[in-house]
Amino acid sequence: MANQSKQYNLKNPKGKTYWLKFSVICAILVILYTVAFLFTDLTYRGSGASTGEMIRRMFFDPFFDPVHRENIPENIGYMFETLAIAFAGTLVGAILGIPVGFLAAQNVTGSFSFFGKSILNAIRAFPEIMFAIIFVAAVGFGPYAGVLAISINSIGMLGKLYSEVVESIDMEIVQTLKMTGANKIQVLWYGILPQVIPEFSSYALYRFEIDVRASSILGLVGAGGIGAPLILASQQRNWEEVGVILMIVIVTVTIIDLISTNIRKRIV
Repeated sequence: MANQSKQYNLKNPKGKTYWLKFSVICAILVILYTVAFLFTDLTYRGSGASTGEMIRRMFFDPFFDPVHRENIPENIGYMFETLAIAFAGTLVGAILGIPVGFLAAQNVTGSFSFFGKSILNAIRAFPEIMFAIIFVAAVGFGPYAGVLAISINSIGMLGKLYSEVVESIDMEIVQTLKMTGANKIQVLWYGILPQVIPEFSSYALYRFEIDVRASSILGLVGAGGIGAPLILASQQRNWEEVGVILMIVIVTVTIIDLISTNIRKRIV
């Protein structure tokens, strides 16, 4: 049979409708930026210290001042407390985010996924610092409030990512298991979990990196960690101490990022 050439009716992707939408979006952006610049106070009031002096006091003087070098072990201890808060919060969020993620997956729960998505949207509407303020008022000052704040926020973010992973699985494997007579537990164990566990683990590790950064500022409201001495030093204009704390945070986050990236490459 002779090959017949096929003709495709390709529409011009950049027709009048495209350029109309593009123009409207550009006009809206211009208006928004104009309003933002007109109604935002951009007045520079200056500071008593120059930029060069601030950098010198924060990142050079601490190495030559024995008083601030003596505080390094104490600040490292606060950093370990921050890591513990982030790890505990991420662990709880990674575990509890799994059932919520499955509930929000449309290919698993159907129309009931609306309830799961609503829960996740409600959680993600608030930042960690807001949850920290609430839990500090509820359970008092300390790392426990920080763990609760990180846990709740991690459930919202990981649950959303988990649901998207579940919705992208190969449903043919699931249907094949059902046709062979597998029950729901067997379908979950052999058909769904092997497809989602690698990405679940990767997202949990990535979330841990984010939670370390978030835990570093929760001490600002009394939720434990290195944020408390950081805000105290900044309020006292003790820039040498601020520099020591910032360098500890930067080094710790960098090490965690390198380790986490290496692990994620091996998992996925």
